[in-house]
Amino acid sequence: MTTVPDTRPAEDLHTIGAVCERLRDEFPDISISKIRYLEDQGLLHPKRTRGGYRLFSEADVERLITILRLQRDEFLPLRVIREELRAPSAERTKRRSAGLRGQEEEIEMSELCERAGITVDFARRLEEFGLLAPRIEAGDRLFVESDADIALACAKISRHGVDARHLRAFRTAAGRQSALLEQVVAPALRSRNPERRAAALEDLESLAVVAQELAQLLLMRDLRDVAER
Repeated sequence: MTTVPDTRPAEDLHTIGAVCERLRDEFPDISISKIRYLEDQGLLHPKRTRGGYRLFSEADVERLITILRLQRDEFLPLRVIREELRAPSAERTKRRSAGLRGQEEEIEMSELCERAGITVDFARRLEEFGLLAPRIEAGDRLFVESDADIALACAKISRHGVDARHLRAFRTAAGRQSALLEQVVAPALRSRNPERRAAALEDLESLAVVAQELAQLLLMRDLRDVAER
């Protein structure tokens, strides 16, 4: 942790409160506690005064904006965002579908609700309609990290008056797409040959990226029709 003299911040350094206010228009849900959480997760590295106050440079603010946009626009879990930030910017445009070969960390219900900014009741309803699928261990519900991003996305849509039961349509659509792609690579995925299985995973990741792009294009086409009515 870098320490700077406990004096008035330089012109290009910002307090955590100032950063919050600066970003609030684009990110209404931003909070001091969320920024602190991202720092705790090793995604942000602000300077500190001798009194312990955080000071953010312009580069720190730009990094924070990138993190928040990846969460909001692409629903990426923090583990994947961390990898994204390590990669050269040119490589970020070539991102492949994450999570097929790496095992995600598990989080408890309380942490999922904190990350997604939702209530336990809303999380239970998402689980009821298949949008969340925790693993039950000794009576405790354990979620993978990306479940928090799913819950956050659901919460954002629900703010427009969409009930959890209607969000099930997204789960149904994803299930159908997954089943279709599974048919394409299933024989190779079941192979005992490690090289063939690895190649199948490569294909599945590539197909997932294209399928996501196709779904987005079709959705935007339909919504353009809605906007023009």
